[in-house]
Amino acid sequence: MDKKQPVKSAEVSKAAREALERRGVTLMDIAEIVYEMQYTYNEGLTMEHCLDSVDQVLCKREMQYALLVGIELDELAEKKMLSQPLQQIIETDEGLFGIDETIALGAVLTYGSIGVTTYGHLDKHKVGIINQLDTKTANGVHTFLDDLVGAIAAAASSRLAHRIRDMEEKGMKLSDEKTIC
Repeated sequence: MDKKQPVKSAEVSKAAREALERRGVTLMDIAEIVYEMQYTYNEGLTMEHCLDSVDQVLCKREMQYALLVGIELDELAEKKMLSQPLQQIIETDEGLFGIDETIALGAVLTYGSIGVTTYGHLDKHKVGIINQLDTKTANGVHTFLDDLVGAIAAAASSRLAHRIRDMEEKGMKLSDEKTIC
């Protein structure tokens, strides 16, 4: 029996990042949300810190898989390639659907309760590009994408908060570091 080979990490990472780009979302768009969520708590925080954290979150398989599944479903809905009633549910972003939030929440869970609460805040308040995607000022179906962007931003924000606390415990200041890896 021939065993199937797993997809290489680099291939999954590349596909997830390309999917975001194809949908018009940049890492900087997400980093801006992270900055807005964290700057009042962290003196010396820079966009570079936020961008680095977004980049690191996108290295996680859970996030990559969530992006690939959600964006694929959005794109299939745009092409009207889903069966009814799923087509209409996703196309109209049916309020009771909730699967879009469930996938996003599952991806952010690896970053603990602060990631979950930050995601909840972003899902409710639609900060930055999340609002553009949710209100459909951007063309296309973004039922999953707005929630996934929120999950990435929440995870990156949580990651930063944890790393900054670790630095503080070591007597370091955020302003002393360019990136937090």
